[in-house]
Amino acid sequence: MKNPRHTTARRATGDRFEGAARSFLEVRGLRFVHGNFLCRHGEIDLVMREGDTVVFVEVRYRHSAAFGGAAASITAAKRRRIVSAAHVWLSARPHDARRPCRFDVMAFEGERVEWIRGAFEP
Repeated sequence: MKNPRHTTARRATGDRFEGAARSFLEVRGLRFVHGNFLCRHGEIDLVMREGDTVVFVEVRYRHSAAFGGAAASITAAKRRRIVSAAHVWLSARPHDARRPCRFDVMAFEGERVEWIRGAFEP
């Protein structure tokens, strides 16, 4: 059974870094559309818009790069779940489904921040 304190602490950490990612991207001209979209296929941390492009953002945090780092922690299975969730999100929004889409990663490692535009393809 999961420890509720551990789950709450993880969620708080996730919320903090998702907020930092959102602020980072907004300063660079992206517009917030949706946060923490969850469906049975997966989860999308942030949906942003850059011009006409819908940007699905996966936010990852690691204390250090000792075990491969934040960006490396996104497995092929995780990418498939993100893409599946994006399809669900887009299917509920026909006006957005016609827009170009991109999958970005915001990787936080200690004090280091990396924005990986077009990190993977669907």
